[in-house]
Amino acid sequence: MTKLRLFYLLLFLWCMSTAVHSQTYQPTEENLKSRQEFRDAKFGIFLHWGLYAMLATGEWTMTNNDLNYKEYAKLAGGFYPSRFDAAQWVSAIKASGARYICFTSRHHEGFSMFHTRYSDYNIVDATPFKRDILKELADECHKQGIRLHLYYSHIDWYREDAVWGRTGRGTGRPHPEGNWESYYQFMNNQLTELLTNYGEIGAIWFDGWWDQDQNPDFDWQLPEQYALIHRLQPACLIGNNHHQVPFEGEDIQIFERDLPGENKAGLSGQDISALPLETCETMNGMWGYKITDQNYKSTRELIHYLVKAAGKDANLLMNIGPQPDGALPEVALSRLAEIGKWLQTYGETIYGTRGGCIAPHPWGVTTQKGNKLYVHILNLQDKALFLPLENRKVKAAFSFPEKRPLKFQKSPIGITLYLNQVPTDIDTVVELELD
Repeated sequence: MTKLRLFYLLLFLWCMSTAVHSQTYQPTEENLKSRQEFRDAKFGIFLHWGLYAMLATGEWTMTNNDLNYKEYAKLAGGFYPSRFDAAQWVSAIKASGARYICFTSRHHEGFSMFHTRYSDYNIVDATPFKRDILKELADECHKQGIRLHLYYSHIDWYREDAVWGRTGRGTGRPHPEGNWESYYQFMNNQLTELLTNYGEIGAIWFDGWWDQDQNPDFDWQLPEQYALIHRLQPACLIGNNHHQVPFEGEDIQIFERDLPGENKAGLSGQDISALPLETCETMNGMWGYKITDQNYKSTRELIHYLVKAAGKDANLLMNIGPQPDGALPEVALSRLAEIGKWLQTYGETIYGTRGGCIAPHPWGVTTQKGNKLYVHILNLQDKALFLPLENRKVKAAFSFPEKRPLKFQKSPIGITLYLNQVPTDIDTVVELELD
């Protein structure tokens, strides 16, 4: 072979290799449809539940207190959530107006809340309860028409083959380097189970990438894992709570304890992508059950957070930490019922909407559906409100849901809306009909 021919052959092989590696993720039609349904849902409930509920000090108690992994595992021998009732859980959540549930299938503590073939450290094999909680929850979600999403931890403070990161270093595991090949295969085996044995899953919600943020060269091998998920269930969405701009292969963008574009909690601030958005927040102060944390946000605060998320074209994933006995806390149930009552009246202004053409202001936000613009007034000490609408014409204004006409005055840069009184409701909604 001449040198010239060899050169062209090598050039061809290099181009082919580059083309293969530069291929981008192409979501299926089922996936795109699922994204739209997710974006329309607007409201979900997060359920953080595991062995940590027994200690009642939050889901990070194992690493925060450097609990030995073998001693911690003994908690499973006493885990018997006798009050767990999937039908009651799903019914209460459905009545709240939430459209989906995200459940912690395996948190950082390493305990699987489902029956897995790949570890006996799970709810069926390691506890006297002997019931597959996830199976009961999945069956009930499918029965009642609530989408089920599954949280899955990329880190594990229990398994000896899990590579150490910046957390879980004091749990007594003997091998800091772990065995990545073994652990990666374990995770993919479990993900295959979750996407094979529990019916349709709306999303896999990953967490823990940040544990290797001090080791930027660490390869989580996410593309292969994401491809596995999309192959098993093409409509299943992938989100990763990595606090970064979405990676290739992800279908939603997650924000933790902050609305998109904000960073009050120090966990967000990343650029906002064109993917469907979701922000997760606690109902009190913790994710997992903590007996001393009764600092629940008021119904008003929770509804405001939901409305503000919708105004930023995002979903709210609101968390509850179930008790060790399997019941949802009474305060949480009360908040769910009150939010549900509000959504029965105002759900039209939330579900299926997009962020309105008026950006969020200190007085509130707007949501939009077609030519209807819903003005959500959350904080206004006046009976008049100026709305910057220089590029849109307003045909009519009504109070919602009463549909009583409201006066407004046009100007070249917008309208001034005149209310009948200073707003005092949780959310005073005005419906504008745009031309």
